[in-house]
This record gives sequence, structure tokens and C-alpha cells, in this order.
Amino acid sequence: AGHEAVLSCPNIFKVPLLLVTWKRNCSSCCLLSYRSDRNETRRLNCSESITWKYSPVSDPALRIYPVDLRDEGYYTCDTVNSEGNFHFFFSLTVIVPPTVTLTPDESRVAVCQASAGKPAADISWIPASNHSSEEEFHHPNGTVTRVSYFGWANSSFPSVTCLVTHPATNQTLLMDLTC
Repeated sequence: AGHEAVLSCPNIFKVPLLLVTWKRNCSSCCLLSYRSDRNETRRLNCSESITWKYSPVSDPALRIYPVDLRDEGYYTCDTVNSEGNFHFFFSLTVIVPPTVTLTPDESRVAVCQASAGKPAADISWIPASNHSSEEEFHHPNGTVTRVSYFGWANSSFPSVTCLVTHPATNQTLLMDLTC
């Protein structure tokens, strides 16, 4: 999320394209097309973030910037040239890095929270402990918040480290337990 996605539509025979159409496969979703004989480009239900990467004459790649969770889904590129009609299918999966925090609470528990990630982040502790527990909250937009609790009431460790692992980012947060 927030970055650029480029979906390339190959021109297999390297002959001039007569028609290129990009569609998002859902009802009333984006349609972007170019017809060369009229030098005509059309947009229907496309947000401003969905455009041609270059000129559709030279390269009919689709550019999505910035990518948003709502852009996730299936896309189709249809091309027509003197050799025939061609269909290319793409699946766009959007990942969202979580916001990570590590805080103590009043009952001598360290709380490591990975908020609004997609997919859910994995949380682990150093040192490993049998005194940790975890909760998960699913949000309507498809993101997940994972919260892990590390109790140190009877611990002799001077510090604890929360490791958050996610496809978009890995983070390590350290908390001093001597305070």
C-alpha cells in the first residue's frame, strides 16, 4: 500500500496494437482503453490513481499509484492486433505494513502491538516465555491488529525484546524492565 504497482500487458507479436483495454474484474469497476485508429483513450469509473504507465501506443502497462487496499483484485488486459485477440489476467494483492508499538502496562506486562497490517504480523519475544499471550482483531478493511502480552512480574531479565515479522517490514523493539 502507498507504493506503485505496474501491470504489464505484453505485445506478443510486436505488431502495432489496434485496441487495448484494461478492466478491473468487478461490477462497475475501472475500465481504461485505447483505440489506435481513432487515437482515442477512454476512462470509465477509474480513480485518478489508475493511469497508463507510459503511452498506450508504445507500452500499454497499467500504473496504480499510490496503491490502496481498494485496488486489490483481478485485472484483465485485452489486446487486439493484426494477429488476433489476446487476454492477460493479473491478480493484485496489497500488503500493508503494521504500525508497531511496545509499551508497559501497570501490571508489569509488556504489550507489543502490530496494528492494521495485511496480512497479520507475527510477534515473538526474546527471551521466549511461557508467560505470553496473544489477541487478534480483524478490521472491516481487511487489515489485522495483533497484540502480544509478555508478563515479567517474576522475571529476572533486565530487558525484553519484541520481534515483529511481516512481509512488508521486520521490526525489533527493546524495553528496559528495570524501570
